Amino acid sequence: MALSAKKLTWILAAVAVASAAGAGWQFQRMRQIEAFNRAVTEGKTPLTDTQSFEARFSTAYWLAHNARYKESSLLFLQLAEHGDANQRSAVQHNIGNIFFQRGLAINGASLTVRAEAEYLLRQAKTAYVQSLKLDNSHWDTRHNLDRLLTMLPATPTPGVGESDTPGLIMGNIPVGLP
Repeated sequence: MALSAKKLTWILAAVAVASAAGAGWQFQRMRQIEAFNRAVTEGKTPLTDTQSFEARFSTAYWLAHNARYKESSLLFLQLAEHGDANQRSAVQHNIGNIFFQRGLAINGASLTVRAEAEYLLRQAKTAYVQSLKLDNSHWDTRHNLDRLLTMLPATPTPGVGESDTPGLIMGNIPVGLP
């Protein structure tokens, strides 16, 4: 069964219209991506893909960049549960940066301030280690962790460490007796 010239022309015209529509959609999508990247680079809220991982990461990053650490930490903690290992590693890296910057900002001579700064620096260490466990290829995380380890004291202050047990704060009180 041979196709007539008229049927072939209609089929090719339909394919051409579908191809033009697809090309138009792709062009529009490229413009949206370009506008999204420009907004992210400038620290503005993107108009498209507002609920994507990248948009939420960008918002959290710029909040941290503007020293709004509490809001940024909350957004990063929400993102820590989503994405692939590389994205979660980047989130942990940024959480570590927030703790690191906060620890450096409050560092002082007072014992309470010193304990709080040490706590924040240990939280940064935990975040950096978690980031490296997720993806060991981030050199920035390795550098920050190395820098952080040189700042932390060799013997941690009791009650400030990473474990749930308070260490020497309870003194010699036996655990588990009736």
